[in-house]
Amino acid sequence: MMLDWVDIIGWAGAVLVLGAYGLVSAKRLEGDSVAYQLMNVFGAVGMLINTYVRGALPSAAVNLIWIGIGLHVLLKVRMRRPEA
Repeated sequence: MMLDWVDIIGWAGAVLVLGAYGLVSAKRLEGDSVAYQLMNVFGAVGMLINTYVRGALPSAAVNLIWIGIGLHVLLKVRMRRPEA
């Protein structure tokens, strides 16, 4: 079986999301850290592309919501920081 670009993007997204979860579970990252949220957002984008192209629309919707949550947290973190 040959992987195509859609599969590679989907697998990369899955690795990012699972890696982020593993790092938070191991207490190597905080749940509201920029690194954790970026890993989740980019991972969900990869999985969204894969699930949308493959026609798995319920999974695509979950990933779209996942992206929204991550972006919301990143915005909150940005607003908490004082301007330098």
